[in-house]
Amino acid sequence: MWSPNWKFDEATYARTAVSFENPDFVDVVIHSYRHRYRNASGDPALEAIERRAAAQPPITVPTVVLQGEGDGVIVASQADTQAHFFTGPYQRRLIPAIGHNVPQEASQQTAAAVLELMRNTT
Repeated sequence: MWSPNWKFDEATYARTAVSFENPDFVDVVIHSYRHRYRNASGDPALEAIERRAAAQPPITVPTVVLQGEGDGVIVASQADTQAHFFTGPYQRRLIPAIGHNVPQEASQQTAAAVLELMRNTT
């Protein structure tokens, strides 16, 4: 569901699968989801940042959002429901057939967007 169109090779899988061998992997992933849905506390050292982010202040920096149209978990729609959070220059780009892991599945488009932002903000 996450990236049904992604055709990765054995080497890519092997590099990724190493993370599953980490003895903390399951605990970290479960805690991440619990924290995301406010069912677990976060790092107390980051509480001030968490409070600022929870207030959802406007995002004023130039932003390009890349969203894969092949993501079966967070389904892209033509409606841009996040645009109202941005007051700086903002673009949303839908990438056909790309799934949830945009930087890895669409590395060329990701790099191009980063370079474009860097050229336009210097």
